[in-house]
Amino acid sequence: MFSLVPDLYAMSSPSDKSGGMSSLIMFGLIFVIFFFFIIRPQQKKAKKHRQMLGDVQKGDQVVTAAGIFGTVNKCFDTKNYILLEIADKTIVKILKNQISEVIKSKGEKITETEKK
Repeated sequence: MFSLVPDLYAMSSPSDKSGGMSSLIMFGLIFVIFFFFIIRPQQKKAKKHRQMLGDVQKGDQVVTAAGIFGTVNKCFDTKNYILLEIADKTIVKILKNQISEVIKSKGEKITETEKK
């Protein structure tokens, strides 16, 4: 049975005491990079999505995560779902967090180019 651990331990110099500290600094630097480039933007995106879901009200035109376009028929403050009208007299119940974007809010006017 051969083992590489004693050989590698014998190859390291006994005076190399700063190796542990430099590897700790490298791990900290990697964490900082991950935080600013991955974690923080994802948190901002999630906060913006939660705010958008909180602002949804009756009459808004929305797109679901499945790509279904519809108009909000009824919105409940205490429940986590809404009633979405996807065609004339066709109303479905969907979860609020499945709304991917709000196309037109109730107060916005549709311009002439969007009518075409």
